[in-house]
Amino acid sequence: MTSTTDASPAAAQAAPARTRTAKPARRRAEGQWALGYREPLNANEQAKKDDNPLNVRARIENIYSKQGFDSIDKGDLRGRMRWWGLYTQREQGYDGTFTGDENIDLLEARYFMMRVRCDAGALNVEQLRTIAGISTEFARDTADLSDRENVQYHWIEVENVPEIWKRLEGVGLKTTEACGDCPRVVLGSPLAGESLSEVLDPTPAIDEIVRRYIGKPEYSNLPRKFKTAISGQQDVVHEINDVAFVGVNHPEHGPGLDLWVGGGLSTNPMLAQRVGVWVPLDEVPDVWEAVVSIFRDYGYRRLRNKARLKFLVKDWGIERFREVLETEYLKRKLIDGPAPEKPTRPIDHVGVQKTRNGLNAVGVAPIAGRVSGTILAKVADAAERAGSDKIRFTPYQKLIILDVADDKLEQLIADLDEVGLPARPSHWRKNLMACSGIEFCKLSFAETRKRSQVLVPELEQRLADINAQLDVPITININGCPNSCARSQVADIGFKGMLVDDGDGNQVEGFQVHLGGSLGFDSAFGRKLRQHKVTSAELGDYIDRVVRHFVKHRNEGERFAEWVVRADEGDLR
Repeated sequence: MTSTTDASPAAAQAAPARTRTAKPARRRAEGQWALGYREPLNANEQAKKDDNPLNVRARIENIYSKQGFDSIDKGDLRGRMRWWGLYTQREQGYDGTFTGDENIDLLEARYFMMRVRCDAGALNVEQLRTIAGISTEFARDTADLSDRENVQYHWIEVENVPEIWKRLEGVGLKTTEACGDCPRVVLGSPLAGESLSEVLDPTPAIDEIVRRYIGKPEYSNLPRKFKTAISGQQDVVHEINDVAFVGVNHPEHGPGLDLWVGGGLSTNPMLAQRVGVWVPLDEVPDVWEAVVSIFRDYGYRRLRNKARLKFLVKDWGIERFREVLETEYLKRKLIDGPAPEKPTRPIDHVGVQKTRNGLNAVGVAPIAGRVSGTILAKVADAAERAGSDKIRFTPYQKLIILDVADDKLEQLIADLDEVGLPARPSHWRKNLMACSGIEFCKLSFAETRKRSQVLVPELEQRLADINAQLDVPITININGCPNSCARSQVADIGFKGMLVDDGDGNQVEGFQVHLGGSLGFDSAFGRKLRQHKVTSAELGDYIDRVVRHFVKHRNEGERFAEWVVRADEGDLR
């Protein structure tokens, strides 16, 4: 027998190395109901299991409004009240260094932001007057237009909430599921039914979805918020919604809607994917319900930061999503469909345009959606004088008045201009959006909407000499935190609020810059430059600098997002 010491070197090298087989990694359960995981895996899920959030309305009406702020249960205050459009607003006097969960008791004011749900942004004069009256009587004249076609009040006291609901519901409005882990407001085209460009008018489907499903317990406990957009044309940022239906003509079946799922921004931005199906208008509510049900049953409920539909779509892939949609929920096949044609220009509806009925639509641009109850009351008066009973909010924080006859047009434009709402706005007023910011939001690090009121006039003046050379829009979106309520990742110039070093070792309010984001053309997220941040005080200087570089170096007809891809980094800083 040969000992191991006598083995030749060649034999030793030939002997296979012993390897230990690793155990397959055990994947953690994600809390998906359809797979049997019904027990809550975090405090938010426990709160929803303990009591359906829709039930909190009775406590607001019968207890909290009578006994005051201090009587509100913390689980209701910081959770369930959102299902009725109520968030506590930020306490005044605390800068961005206080932002964070550890300071929630300091940051939580005794006042609420209230969000009024305006599905498809559609209002009549009576509804707008009611919104205006609530603002002046109960909300210190605040009223901001959001990029979800909602109105947001501030300074709301819980004692007044039942009366506000009574007034809103008396004219057909509501705050039901304006916030919370539920189906939020449905975005729709401001010109639905009247646009010369839309494939079809989807208003009946939107109305049916709201009638059938909003405020129903079966759909009020989703893993996270759920955002919907439905339009006969591409004017509702469909690429960044959980579910979207976009008008498209099928070569055999005619006008219908193209289905998209899994879009969303925040800290993990993802663009929605086409499912590849053509949906006739009368089937949209059923398909919408099926998509919501997939999210409810299969959505991830373990971690809040992975609980949006986009993560499920990413993991499954669009083929599996369609298979589950058809086989488990609809119980039938959907018709394959073509993709909608890409738009040739942004569709924001600002300005004057003819509509299908031969009348006019007049779109105006408040700076970053900031208006007031006083202003909205004057808009209602102006619309009525012009013979209109149709007012619409847009997904870009703008306001549209429809059904304006030719002989009423100039007077309406003059009336709106008088209250600071120009129908022929500057480039910078028209293309700037901002979130609520540190003025009211507990999550924010920076001032945004309030700062915008100063920034826009500054840009109008500073860039007056080159405005005539800008034949393409340059969008500016200002966000106070990473959650991207103002869509900073899909703007030409996007700002994300954060604390930055001022060069002397001090943490000051500032922004990370995103450049070249876009939707609708070659949809993409903005480019971040390594270590590129600006302080709040530098915003005007930075925009001035980069826009002048664009004008100097762009090719003919080139859009800002196209230029950013090839620009020298020095020209972007």
